[in-house]
Amino acid sequence: MARSFFDKESIVAPGNYNRFLVPASALAVHLCIGQAYAFSTFNLPLTRLIGITHSDPSDWELTDLGWVFSIAIAFLGLSAALFGRWVERVGPRQSMFTAALCFGGGFVVSGVGIHLHLLWLLYLGYGVLGGCGLGVGYISPVSTLIKWFPDRPGMATGMAIMGFGGGAMIAAPLSIILMDHFKTPTSTGVMESFVTMGVMYFMYMMIGAITVRVPAADWKPAGWSAPATPSRMVTSAHVSVDSAWRTPQFWLLWGVLCMNVTAGIGVLGQASPMIQEIFSGRVKPDAAAGFVGLLSIFNLLGRFIWASTSDYIGRRNTYMVFFVLGMVLYSAVPSLGHLATTAPFVAAFAIILSMYGGGFATIPAYLRDMFGTMNVGAIHGRLLTAWSVAGVLGPVLVNYIRRFQIEHGVPKAQAYSITMYIMCALLLVGFWCNFAMRPVEERYHYRGPGAAS
Repeated sequence: MARSFFDKESIVAPGNYNRFLVPASALAVHLCIGQAYAFSTFNLPLTRLIGITHSDPSDWELTDLGWVFSIAIAFLGLSAALFGRWVERVGPRQSMFTAALCFGGGFVVSGVGIHLHLLWLLYLGYGVLGGCGLGVGYISPVSTLIKWFPDRPGMATGMAIMGFGGGAMIAAPLSIILMDHFKTPTSTGVMESFVTMGVMYFMYMMIGAITVRVPAADWKPAGWSAPATPSRMVTSAHVSVDSAWRTPQFWLLWGVLCMNVTAGIGVLGQASPMIQEIFSGRVKPDAAAGFVGLLSIFNLLGRFIWASTSDYIGRRNTYMVFFVLGMVLYSAVPSLGHLATTAPFVAAFAIILSMYGGGFATIPAYLRDMFGTMNVGAIHGRLLTAWSVAGVLGPVLVNYIRRFQIEHGVPKAQAYSITMYIMCALLLVGFWCNFAMRPVEERYHYRGPGAAS
């Protein structure tokens, strides 16, 4: 039977292939789906679709729009868990193509929902369909990269996953430019921007799908061999995805990821309106978009720098830094919001977002250390259900605590303070989950064919 263009066997690289081309293919996908982190730039314009210059009583509420981002992140984790085995089986090209269809199509469906002013279509388009594109696209290159870089798994996943963190650096200003371009006296330009971005993202994600390659079964880096005596926290065995699901280590790592993500994602999802409200009158929409873009840069850099650092200091120690330093910074944020200058506030969130991104990029290598490479992509997919929970929990904490306080007379500039202390408590839970990590017991190790592959 002839091989299909999308078959995994059709993209096996020749022996002289430069493995550093693979992260570039992964970046083509991750830079696109990373737009999710810039969704907050649409929040305020979406509350003025009818009023245009102000929110009309029939316009959507900001709290209702907060669910779009939450639904998208929820379906990211759910689709990654559900389709993890499928992604491992069909390979990165077919899964990247599927992700492009879902993510680009989600924008187009959302554009229809905006045009008709049907919130459920926005939930369905960007939230459900786009969220599935996020999940499948996110995990598509992870297993492939770890197999291409067995000598530096943290750096490898950091190179690709940093694109997801950096996507907002492109998407935030692009969104503003497109809305300004399409804006008219009777339209905010949001609908046209959504459709345009959907087409653009599909095209660029297809570049990654066409160029990605997988290594041959017996391939390894020139001159490299597996360490004879690996670290106690780095296994030389393998654990199947079904066995990993039953280990305490999986659920401890689930807690580690969930707490780290919840503490960052709620703030990130409302970054643009948050800084405008805390520094009312001093931070305009353009500057707020710049703040979102700056957070994206640190989110991006943190994914590469922290994940690469974890190759030297270990994954467990890296997360210890995230949780301890994160608690210090979050507890300082309410005081920083009262200062005359925004610089310390912005600096604190820049560091927080670097560790937030670093947590995402380090977790695949942490999974590889605990469970081996055999099913690491599928295990990673299931672990991302923690992101689903965090994607709902984080924005809900920020949005509804903010609204509750404002309704009870708290000024908008102070409505985020209690939330920051709650984030500290979540990080403390994550710290204890990480502190409890130990090697996986031998009874969970895979002993069938392919265990040593």
